[in-house]
Amino acid sequence: MSLDFDTRFEPAHGEAVPVAPGVLRVTAANPSAFTFTGTNSYVVGRETLAVIDPGPQDAAHLTALKAAIGGRPVSHIFVSHTHRDHSPLARPLAEETGATVVAEGPHRAARPLHIGETNPLDAAADTDFAPDLALADEAVVAGDGWALRGLHTPGHAANHMVFALEGTDILFSADHVMAWATSIVAPPDGAMSDYMASLDRLIARGGGLYLPGHGGPLTDPVPFMRGLRTHRRMRERAILARLAAGDRTIPAMVQAIYRDTDPRLHGAAGLSVLAHLEDLVARGAARAEGPPALNAVFLPG
Repeated sequence: MSLDFDTRFEPAHGEAVPVAPGVLRVTAANPSAFTFTGTNSYVVGRETLAVIDPGPQDAAHLTALKAAIGGRPVSHIFVSHTHRDHSPLARPLAEETGATVVAEGPHRAARPLHIGETNPLDAAADTDFAPDLALADEAVVAGDGWALRGLHTPGHAANHMVFALEGTDILFSADHVMAWATSIVAPPDGAMSDYMASLDRLIARGGGLYLPGHGGPLTDPVPFMRGLRTHRRMRERAILARLAAGDRTIPAMVQAIYRDTDPRLHGAAGLSVLAHLEDLVARGAARAEGPPALNAVFLPG
């Protein structure tokens, strides 16, 4: 099965683009292999506003957000998770507006590091971030004419949250569900078992309009999320097949499974394979000599 990704998206960097009643999107000019055309920030409300995912530490993007805000008061800044393309601008924007910064919590890994293990994602983590308000799962923050419900959706990051706009079918899905690509699930920051559980939770919640952290909207998200779930299960089966064929290391599996993928992305692919193997080992479907890690030797369960 191949997922039907939608890469047709005009970011309109620096401009405020209406995407729903009372919702503007401003896309930062930080395109990359991992951010697509850049990080989407959202401005919610008509009079007193909320900003969702203010984005990277970038003066031009801060200027664009202020232009979208247009001098109106901002009461809250919501942060979906603490990767450097989403959270660093929260504090500078809060200092300018007096807004309360809201998130699930500070940056943390999904599991402790193994002895001798280093975190290859350290540079991507905004470890300086601390919210003014730590939002519990299903908690609602109400503003002037809007209310946002936080849903804890770990997987891509341990503190990842999506935000539902109450009274509408809109979900700000951040990096958990995006139309242009699958979400990166990379240990120790992320965990595949968490990601799959979060995906199941959103599928059970039903459809609506998903406004993601990168790329364009999803107007029919449930079939797409089912496709994401199937894609992950197929990848799991491919890993089990490589183990049965005699592959014992992650680089060997990546060479076979991702042979048609740009070699520059093989490092990220290795972390994705590790995420699957951690889950498989926990379930007894595979074994590792020592803790599951990038340099570990793996065996069939």
